[in-house]
Amino acid sequence: MAYVPVPKDLSNVKTKVMFNLTKRQLICFSMALVVGLPLFFLLKDRTNTSLASLVMIFSMLPFFMFAMYEKHGQPLEVILKHYLAVRFLNPKQRPYRTNNFYAVIMRQARLDKEVKHIVTGKQSNSLKRKTDKSR
Repeated sequence: MAYVPVPKDLSNVKTKVMFNLTKRQLICFSMALVVGLPLFFLLKDRTNTSLASLVMIFSMLPFFMFAMYEKHGQPLEVILKHYLAVRFLNPKQRPYRTNNFYAVIMRQARLDKEVKHIVTGKQSNSLKRKTDKSR
């Protein structure tokens, strides 16, 4: 009887579409083919064949990397997005800030004192004006 290994964790199993490749791999390989072959045929007549094939290989390499590379279940574009966010978009140092409750209470007390001073100052000014008008 034939033995077929069945993985215990089925979340890692990917469905194969054609030629034992996933849909993502087929798309990336097709894009590599669309970019690499015309480049090879354009350069083959102008330069020697080995240089044209090297240029073709290096132009197809990023597509192969996007198709095949995966780390911790994340494809290459997700890893690159995280790297760019950490390296360039987010701040380098994140200062530790706390909400000092005592400082909040002190600010509020200072504001209350200032408001009280303003209110009493206006009342005393308005009383002075009323007394000045009566004279």
